Amino acid sequence: MFRDCVVIEKLPIAKLPGVAKLRAMAAKYYEQQLLEEVMRRGNIPRHVAIILDGNRRFAQKAGLDKLRGHDLGAKKLDEVLRWCQELGIKYTTIYAFSTENFFNRSSEEVKMLMDLFVEKFKKVVKDERVHKYKIRVRAIGNLSCLPKQVKEAIEKAQEATQGYDGYTLNIAVGYGGRAELAEAVRRICKRIERGELKPSDVDENTIDSYLYTAGQPDPDLIIRTSGEERLSGFLLWQSAYSEFYFCEANWPEFNKIEFLRAIRTYQGRERRFGK
Repeated sequence: MFRDCVVIEKLPIAKLPGVAKLRAMAAKYYEQQLLEEVMRRGNIPRHVAIILDGNRRFAQKAGLDKLRGHDLGAKKLDEVLRWCQELGIKYTTIYAFSTENFFNRSSEEVKMLMDLFVEKFKKVVKDERVHKYKIRVRAIGNLSCLPKQVKEAIEKAQEATQGYDGYTLNIAVGYGGRAELAEAVRRICKRIERGELKPSDVDENTIDSYLYTAGQPDPDLIIRTSGEERLSGFLLWQSAYSEFYFCEANWPEFNKIEFLRAIRTYQGRERRFGK
């Protein structure tokens, strides 16, 4: 009998019958407790921005083709948007594809991503949840650099949701923060050249009005996955007083517990806005 006990003790706990189910139940219970705590605290951010990072690393870790990671990442986005709605977060901005990605990714990967964008923007037009909850979908970035089929899919998605005011989803594609600021400055300069504006009239509000996110609140919270701790050119102007949350999980494995932890961390911070 003693020998039998020793053998059992040496078994990996994770392989014992029922352990996986118990862990899943414990995680679900903890998730529910977190949700209740976050809702009880209040002070829910109006605008959450997310840098979706780690699709390829997740795929490599799981032994999958790296391009499969992007498909899984797109499915994860659907989940996260539901979590945002559950908390009443009105604005969500996601960093899906930067201008630099055109040059530092293989042509095969770029084409796959462009095809994925076409698929997802087309889906918006027929998505019952988008219309039920009045989700306005917008693409932000230098859209002129995108392939024709992507631009057409974006245009149809934006037209289909243009009048909605329940929630706003900004998808940054072909986006660069410095390029956004440069474009805003050029447009302001043109108005000055035409005599419509004086240089002395240009202030922060003027610049705000020429950004891709004009008319929207700046992000209260920016989340980045995969362990990286930098903005990578994302919302450089708008993030001046944002709170940041970095986590180790790669984007496809980012779960609701991690999301709620991010919100709870935000709730625990004192936003001083330079005071």
